[in-house]
Amino acid sequence: MAHQQSAEPRPNRLPSFIEVLDRKTKPPVDLFSFYIYMRDQQRSVDYLDFWLDVSQHTHLCRHYVSELRRSILVETPDLEKTTSKRSSYVLDHMGDTNDPSGPSTESHNDEKLKDQTVSAYLRQDNNGSNHSPQSSLGSRRSASAIRYGERPPRPSFMSRNSPTGSESSSPGGRVVARADIRASAEKILYTYILPGAEREVTLPHGILQDITVAIEEEGRDDPEVFDMAKDYTFQAMERDAFPGFLRAKVFGNIVPPSRFLRLVLGLIAFFAGMWAAFVLIFLDKPKHIRCWLILPFTIGVYSLASHQYHMDPLLALAGLSEYTFCNFSRIEEPYVRKMMMRRASMVLFITISIGVALICLFIFVPGHRL
Repeated sequence: MAHQQSAEPRPNRLPSFIEVLDRKTKPPVDLFSFYIYMRDQQRSVDYLDFWLDVSQHTHLCRHYVSELRRSILVETPDLEKTTSKRSSYVLDHMGDTNDPSGPSTESHNDEKLKDQTVSAYLRQDNNGSNHSPQSSLGSRRSASAIRYGERPPRPSFMSRNSPTGSESSSPGGRVVARADIRASAEKILYTYILPGAEREVTLPHGILQDITVAIEEEGRDDPEVFDMAKDYTFQAMERDAFPGFLRAKVFGNIVPPSRFLRLVLGLIAFFAGMWAAFVLIFLDKPKHIRCWLILPFTIGVYSLASHQYHMDPLLALAGLSEYTFCNFSRIEEPYVRKMMMRRASMVLFITISIGVALICLFIFVPGHRL
């Protein structure tokens, strides 16, 4: 499913889930970051991949019907007289099938109607219409590619700079064949739906049964076959994964391995500072020597505060957020950056306050040699 790249400004709110899926957000709350979160922390990236594959299947169907409409109306206008009245009506009233869409956008109803129109035509085409874009002039495909089930790749969501506006062009730079749509639907079925599939997703039994019957027994491959499953996975991710993603990316800027590393480093530095402080006190060392306690206490308190608040305040003030261990991206989403700066300032103030209190305590306390 194609998505818009530009986004309406959100000066005073966090992005919604559909805005993330539609690639209307910037790091660290973009689709790339959500994918990494689902893969590394939720351990349920199969649900997101399923949703994206179904969206790409819908885009594939739209492109196929759009090419078919173009071939009928431009290259072979006389063919329209020989096609069925229903096919002609559907093609004439489709409009632009490559418009951006999303489950919760303002144009959702219009997009749903377009998807229903595409599905209606594909069912009609599957029942008897033999015309397809690859049969028009200058667009013949090799039959061997169809036999091997070649499927155009989904537009990369693993790159923040992917040109989403180019999704309306031919996938992979070639004409979509009817067999591509069938292969796409079957791949989704065999990869995600059937029991014991390679990346099986948990769906209600009724939805699984409906999809299996529609594809294997009824021979359907239109987008409506996956509508209920797509809506179910969307709601599941929005309810179970998206709130945690926002908490992780808006109120924190480090990933769990970095948090654990800071915990270990903080505990070691803090206890080393405590040990050294008591040794210096009970050896009655002068204050200028005790000033070396600044180093372990600063490292310990800073690391423990970073672990506790899920945030490295200096990295946040520098405008950086960690998406995988030791890999950082710029914080580009305006509202997220503003919230991150406030929280980083608070964490840094708490860290400095605790650190100064500990350092003053152990430096200026009177020594007593045992």
